[in-house]
Amino acid sequence: ITNEIYGGAEETRIKQEIVLGIGGWKLLQQLDIHPEVCHMNEGHAAFLVLERAADFMKSTGLSFQEALAVTRAGNLFTTHTAVAAGFDHFTPQLMEQYFSAYAKDELNISMNELMALGRQYANNMSESFNMAYLAIRGSGAVNGVSGLHGQVSRHLFQPLFERWPTDEVPVGSVTNGVHMPSWDSEFADKLWTDACGKDRWKGELKTLQEDILKVNDEALWQMRTQSKAMLVDYIRKRFERQVSVSGQPEIIEAANHVFDENVLTLGFARRFVSYKRPTLLLHDEERLVRILTSQQKPVQLVIAGKAPPYDEVGKALIKDWMLFIQRHSLYKHVVFLSDYDMLLTENLVQGVDVWINTPRRPWEACGTSGMKVLVNGGINLSELDGWWAEAYAPEVGWAIGDMQEHGDDPGWDAAEADALYNILEQQIIPAFYERNENGVPGKWIEKMRNSMAMLTPKFSANRTVREYTEEYYLPAAEKYLQRAKNKGAAGKRIADASIELVSKWNGIHFNEVKVDEINDAYNFSANIFLNGIDGDKVSVELYADGQNSKNAERVPMHLQSLNKEERIYTAHVIKSRAASEYTVRIIANYEEIAVPLENNLILWQR
Repeated sequence: ITNEIYGGAEETRIKQEIVLGIGGWKLLQQLDIHPEVCHMNEGHAAFLVLERAADFMKSTGLSFQEALAVTRAGNLFTTHTAVAAGFDHFTPQLMEQYFSAYAKDELNISMNELMALGRQYANNMSESFNMAYLAIRGSGAVNGVSGLHGQVSRHLFQPLFERWPTDEVPVGSVTNGVHMPSWDSEFADKLWTDACGKDRWKGELKTLQEDILKVNDEALWQMRTQSKAMLVDYIRKRFERQVSVSGQPEIIEAANHVFDENVLTLGFARRFVSYKRPTLLLHDEERLVRILTSQQKPVQLVIAGKAPPYDEVGKALIKDWMLFIQRHSLYKHVVFLSDYDMLLTENLVQGVDVWINTPRRPWEACGTSGMKVLVNGGINLSELDGWWAEAYAPEVGWAIGDMQEHGDDPGWDAAEADALYNILEQQIIPAFYERNENGVPGKWIEKMRNSMAMLTPKFSANRTVREYTEEYYLPAAEKYLQRAKNKGAAGKRIADASIELVSKWNGIHFNEVKVDEINDAYNFSANIFLNGIDGDKVSVELYADGQNSKNAERVPMHLQSLNKEERIYTAHVIKSRAASEYTVRIIANYEEIAVPLENNLILWQR
C-alpha cells in the first residue's frame, strides 16, 4: 500500500493513512519514544489524533473526550491545501468498514461520535469524513504555510466556526523555508563561506544580510558564470542520454551543443498540473519564439516536471511544450528534461539566472522551488502568490499579478502572459545584457545581491524551524504537560465544562445593552442572563469589525454586579469610531482553552 504516494483508490488511501497515523504512534511507543508534541504535516496523519487519545485513555482511565482534551494540546496541524477539494475525504461506508470496531473497542464511543469529528454537520449521516476537520478538532493549534495561505485557510475552515469573523478563524501561519546547504552550488558555497563563515546557517543569521551586501560585483558574477557553466554541461549530458533512444541522429548530435553559458537562462520546473499554469508562456508562441531566438540578446529556457499518474490534463500540458519545441525547431533554445528528480532540481536551481513560477493565485499555498535559487544568486519572476506574495519587492525580483483572485478567467491568463513577455523584453533581458567595461551587468548584480542578502536568510529552514519551535512547539509542550498532570485531571474539567456549556448555551440571553456617551468616551453596560452557567466559564466583550483601515477591536467587559437572575458587565471605550459599530458578544473561556479552536460557542447581541 506504500508503493505510490499519490496513486491508488480511496481504500488504498485510507489504509496508508491508518498506517501513518495510528501505526506511526504505535511505532513510537514500541521504540519507547513519548513525544510531547506531534506535528501533523497535512491531514494525511490525522488518525494520530485518535490513537494518541486512545493511548492516554488506557494509561489514565479517562473517557475519549477527556483524553482528547489533554492530548490535542500537544498536537499541531499544518495544512498545505489551498482549495477545499484538496482535503482527503472518506465515505461513511469506508469509515464504517475500517473504524467501527476501533471506535467501540479502542475509543469506547459510537461510530456516529467518531464520524462527527470529521464532519461539518455532526448529524449529517451522508457527509463524508474530512481528514482536515479531524486534524483541526484534534489539535491545539493550526497553521498555513505562508501568510497568504493562512488567510486562504481561514476562509476554507470558516464553516467549522460559524458566527465567528473570518479573521478570528484559528489558523496562523509559518512560511516554509528550504535547507540552504542542500541547494547551494560549490561556487555559491565558497562565496557564502568567504563572506559569512562556515557556520553561517547556524544560530540567528543576524549578520548574513550585511555580509552579503559587502560582496563585490566581480565575485558575485564569477560565482554565477561558474554555476551556470556547470548547469550547461549537466543539461547537455542529461539531454543526450534522454534523446539517445530517439533514433534521430540530428537530435542526438544537437544535444551535445544545446545551450550557451553566456546566454540568459530561464528555469521552470514543477508538477504539471493545471493550476500551476505551466503553459502560460506559450500564450503567444510567435512572441516567445522571437524572445528566445533574438540574434543580439538570445534567451534559453530549461523546463522539467512530471504530471501526477492519473492526471491526463497534466500530461497534455507537457505534450504542449514538446510540440512547441518541435514545431519551431527550438532544440538549442528550449530543453525539456524528463524524469524530474532531486538531482535535476539541484542542478537547475544552482545554475539558472531566473526562476519562473506562474500559479493561479491563491492556489500556491507556499511554493519552495523559487526559494532554492536564492542562495545561488538566481532571481525570481513569479506570480504574487504563496511565499512570493510576502517576499517580493522591486529590488529583489520581478512579479506578475495584482494581489487579487481571478479564478480561471482566460482573459486574465492572457493579460498575465502579456505581462510576462513585457517584463522579459523590457526589464530582464536588457538588465542581463547591459555590461560595464569589465563585462559585468551592474543592474543585474545589484538585484541579485539584494535577493541573496535580503531573502536567503528569511526563507531558510533555520528561520522556519525557529518559528515553529518558539511559536508552536514550546507552548504546545508546556500546555500538554500541564493538562497531562494528575492523570489528566484538567481534561476531565475541560470536557465537563464543554458539556455544561453546550447544554445551557441556548438559554443565555441579553436583557438590556446600554451605552452612555461621556466626553471622549463611551460607557457600555450589558445585562445578561447566563442560564446558570458559572461566569468564570465565559468571557463577555465588545467587538467592532475591522474596516476603513481600522483593525478589528476586542474590548473585555468586566463584571460589575450580579444577582440570581442576571449579571451586569461594563466597559469603558475611548472614542475612535461610532458606538453603533460595537456589538456585545459572549464566548466560552475556561481552563486556558484555545478559543474558538477548542470551543466555538459564541452568542452575539441581537
